[in-house]
Amino acid sequence: MNTDDFLSLALRNPVNAAIADELLHLALPDAWIVSGCLVQTAWNALTGRAVDYGIKDYDVFYFDPDTSWQAEDAAIRAVQERLAHLGVAIEVRNQARVHLWYPEKHGLPYPPLRCSSAGIDRFLTKNTQIGIRRTRQGHEVYAPNGFDDVARLIVRPNPGPNFSAANYGAKAARWKKLWPELTVLMADAEM
Repeated sequence: MNTDDFLSLALRNPVNAAIADELLHLALPDAWIVSGCLVQTAWNALTGRAVDYGIKDYDVFYFDPDTSWQAEDAAIRAVQERLAHLGVAIEVRNQARVHLWYPEKHGLPYPPLRCSSAGIDRFLTKNTQIGIRRTRQGHEVYAPNGFDDVARLIVRPNPGPNFSAANYGAKAARWKKLWPELTVLMADAEM
């Protein structure tokens, strides 16, 4: 699977396409739709399921040096107001702020980030380290590990600085229940 193939699959879900379009219009800095909603849409297309099957929420990353809660709250409200008609849960997070709350919430270190793609790099699974954004010329895709695991329905741990085997196990178990075709690699296989 190449970038165009993945993008075609991910955008079969009209919610992904609508969010990508709206992020361009809102002009949030360094904004991407990321992770599970993209990969799970591809899995659904590859396994013959409805494009939105099993998708719990849609994640949006952006990077604004203003790390105040007020600024992030304003961005969250703007996205949610503009996309309320979709009737889905959308989680919007300023990647410049994650290091401020992540250690307390998850009990793990989280060094500050410099851009949204650095947040994508820290996902628990390598197969979900993907982001897309709409540009005036089309779409840009960030996928540091490519798309082979997505195409082959493989869930692979990402042994980064904030990796949690327990969180990985819980996420992989949820996905395996929804998509029994998945091959889940054990966390210790790569650690």
